[in-house]
Amino acid sequence: MSEFRVEKRREAAELTLSTGATVAGYFFLAGSSQLHSGPERVGDVLNLEAGFFPFEAGVGDTALYNRAQVLMVSLPTPVIEAQLDAGYDVATRRTVRVLLSNGETVTGNVVVYRPPGRDRLSDYAHIDERFRYVELPDRTILINSAHIVALTEVTAQAGQHRYQVRAGGGRGLTGADATSSIRESWSLNPHVQLGTAEAESQR
Repeated sequence: MSEFRVEKRREAAELTLSTGATVAGYFFLAGSSQLHSGPERVGDVLNLEAGFFPFEAGVGDTALYNRAQVLMVSLPTPVIEAQLDAGYDVATRRTVRVLLSNGETVTGNVVVYRPPGRDRLSDYAHIDERFRYVELPDRTILINSAHIVALTEVTAQAGQHRYQVRAGGGRGLTGADATSSIRESWSLNPHVQLGTAEAESQR
C-alpha cells in the first residue's frame, strides 16, 4: 500500500437527483475533517466545495455526481450526523415545511445555531449553507439549498401528527385531527416573493 494513499470508509446514503431518479450507494469519507474534529461526514463532503463528488452506486461502479444536480441526500436511520454538531442539545429547533424545485414538500425539524433573538426562520434562511440537515422521525436528510423554493414554519396545535415527504406540493403535516398555523414563510429563491405579515415585520 502506498504511504500517500488516504484510507476512506464507505457510508450508505440515497441521492435524489434533479432528473427525478434516486440512486442508492455509498459516500467515501476520510478519517478526519477540515471542518470539525472527528471523522469526515456526508455533510462535509457536500458542503466543503462545489462541483462533483464520487459516489459508489454498485460494487466497483463509482460515478462522479454534480452537487448542483442533487436535490437531497437521505441518510440511513442509525446515522445521526446532525446531532454531532457542537451546541446541538441547546440550539433552537423549528418545524418547517420545505417546498422543493421538483414540487415535493418535506416537513421536519431544523436546528438553528443562532443566539436567542436571532434564531427565527428568517435568520436560518440567511445562513450560507449549500446542503441543510432536516431531521425526520425515521431518518435525517440533507437538502440542497439551491433547490429550496420556500421554507414555511409550521406549528402543530392539536392532534397527533407525523412528518413525511409528499409529492406535488401537498401539505407535509398530517394526522386524523391535526391542525397547523403558518408562522413564517421564506423563499431562498430571490425570484419568488413570499412572507407573512409577521415575517415581514421581523426583517
